[in-house]
Amino acid sequence: MEQWENRLCFRSNNRVVRPFEWGLDWTANWPCTGLYPKNGHDPESYLRGLNRLAIERSEEFFAYKPPTDFRLEDGLLKFTSPVHTRYPENNTVYGQWFPAKEKPGRKRRAVVVLPHWNASVGQHVGLCKGLAALGLSALRISLPYHDYRMPPELERADYAVSSNVGRTIDASRQAVIDVRCTADWFEQMGFDRIGLVGTSLGSCYGYLASAHDPRFRVNVFNHCSTYFADVVWIGLSTRHIRQGLENDIDLERLRQAWLAISPPSYWDRYGELKKKSLFIYARYDTTFPPHLSEQVVRHARESKLDHKSVVLPCGHYTLGEWPFKYIDGYHICNFLLRNL
Repeated sequence: MEQWENRLCFRSNNRVVRPFEWGLDWTANWPCTGLYPKNGHDPESYLRGLNRLAIERSEEFFAYKPPTDFRLEDGLLKFTSPVHTRYPENNTVYGQWFPAKEKPGRKRRAVVVLPHWNASVGQHVGLCKGLAALGLSALRISLPYHDYRMPPELERADYAVSSNVGRTIDASRQAVIDVRCTADWFEQMGFDRIGLVGTSLGSCYGYLASAHDPRFRVNVFNHCSTYFADVVWIGLSTRHIRQGLENDIDLERLRQAWLAISPPSYWDRYGELKKKSLFIYARYDTTFPPHLSEQVVRHARESKLDHKSVVLPCGHYTLGEWPFKYIDGYHICNFLLRNL
């Protein structure tokens, strides 16, 4: 299984080791920045302070003005992201729409699907079609700096997760806000119940969004983990990012620098919202190491969350291969059908 994982992971030969940057220029538009002016701070201590303030005032950090330009054309939803970046391509959100055939008199149910890091535009479409066939309308959105939103100088979604610390936080904040915007559109379309499926990086984004939005009642976290930094530092698929980081920062310091985009910072918030959750992870995962996933499930159990956990006998990349992708799809669809 490990050999299979390595073959799938390293068939991509366009990974780039980028230089370490604190990326403080990316913090300018964060709500917490105006409350915490620079006052002789070094970059690291300043970024730590911003993280603490972002967590303390996370409702403001992930707040947004709902878009007014939702437009659905030929099955593709488009709207302007409330988070403006210096890359024009990234400022429009795209969602592939898969409407279900609905029965009169039944509640209207919809699911937002958040792909994995570096997913191509066609990936996760099969899941969406399956959900639609089962009566759950699905919207597969493009994450920041991915597919439709990728700046022309990139081959991979390097600006979403990289050795630029501030930009990685900004991309995560944008993703969370974009996900919350989909709930606004669902409401405008008359849907009664809204669910969420996030895979890998999409799972992290989905957790942060759901912890700050009660409208996502039922959530599936497909590959789950704890601290953002731990996955980047330990994971197989992010070795090139660690290479750009490790001469300037260690894991503990990076964990603090990315605390505002790490699920454990919002465990209490999530628990207070009384959601139904499915946590899926892989026993032989070398990208989201199993001990990190087990910490998530242990917390859910100790906090008495209404949840279910599933462990699959594969790895991170092999979860997308036969037969595991079908087993995974069964668990996702079954949970949503039963609970949404």
